[in-house]
Amino acid sequence: MPFSSPSSTGHHSAADRPAMDDHDGDEVPRYFICPISLQIMKDPVITTTGITYDRDCIERWLFVDRRPTCPVTNETLPAEAELTPNHTLRRLIQCWSARHTDRIPTPRTPADLPTIQRLLQELSGPSLCLLSSIAAESESNRLLIIRAGASRRLLCFLTKASPASAYSALSLLLSLRLPPEDLGPLLSDNYDLIESLTALISSPEHHPNAILFLKTSFDLVSVKLLERLKAEFFHAVAGIIRAAISNQSTKAALQVLLRSSPWGTNRTKIVAAGAAAAIIEMELRGDRDRRMTELGLAALEQMCMCADGRAALAGHPAGIAMVAKRMIRVSPAADAKAVGILTMLSKYSATAEVVQEMLAVGAASKLCLVMQADCLSGVREKARFVLRLHLGFGRTRLV
Repeated sequence: MPFSSPSSTGHHSAADRPAMDDHDGDEVPRYFICPISLQIMKDPVITTTGITYDRDCIERWLFVDRRPTCPVTNETLPAEAELTPNHTLRRLIQCWSARHTDRIPTPRTPADLPTIQRLLQELSGPSLCLLSSIAAESESNRLLIIRAGASRRLLCFLTKASPASAYSALSLLLSLRLPPEDLGPLLSDNYDLIESLTALISSPEHHPNAILFLKTSFDLVSVKLLERLKAEFFHAVAGIIRAAISNQSTKAALQVLLRSSPWGTNRTKIVAAGAAAAIIEMELRGDRDRRMTELGLAALEQMCMCADGRAALAGHPAGIAMVAKRMIRVSPAADAKAVGILTMLSKYSATAEVVQEMLAVGAASKLCLVMQADCLSGVREKARFVLRLHLGFGRTRLV
């Protein structure tokens, strides 16, 4: 059982766990130890249950892990749990540490609402940097910035700011980890924001955070907005896949394409932007992981629902070979998408050249292996359909 540290009245309970020792062999007083981390506290604060914790630990417990109870007493803590600085204990810890180990610095005073509101009103490069620094100091600061209306203010600022300032605003937005209920109403039909993000992701030095925030936005925007996306937008997203700056950026770009692709007009724009070739070349580079391959094949399957997409895949020198090669090597989800792609080609674009290439790159043998594997529902039926096409093609060739 973890032990409790002093409450606001100064009482504390005995612990079963041995106390920590410092470098000189002197025993660390038990009430200096945070019950969560079992380390000496740097910024002790008291909860409403009277137990003292290190601020960073209890804030993570309450606000990141979302556990609404006191770790020691298991009592429920209010949603807006007030954490009172334990100044007496902090001074005792600092005096003891100065004599025995390195001196523990005095923690910064938590931010106050008027200061945060003033910084949000005067948004600029310096104030954005200061807000980011304040948010990084503690979970309570991060939540205070959100409560001060940061989401609306930052999103308005993004649509008018210079690229450098917009990038700083995006960094702050991502670090705030804003909940969907805060962002959703502000993003639903915010086409100006999409235009601004398109400009940012087109710039290599600015796109990493822009594409990550764009991916978050696309989970919340309306269908009406998705149907209005321009060709320039898809060219910018495909450019991120080609640039291969990081796996995280590439995955975000692929997820944006997938979110956009259910509409036929968007599929045509995605193909015209060269996204099929970008994904095939991404796989050929060998810098992808399992999730990237699954997303890439899913995007290709969506593109193959239109004639231009099937032509782009079949027309790439390594397109069909790459799809066949990924089967049985990645995951059941990747197998399902690969079989779906080959099914689309076989059903709607089965020219003699396409079928011959599928045979030449070993697609038929891979499909046989997929049918024997533990594949997802419906995959065996699709694989069987493609194999029947191959058998029919073989008989025609014999005749």
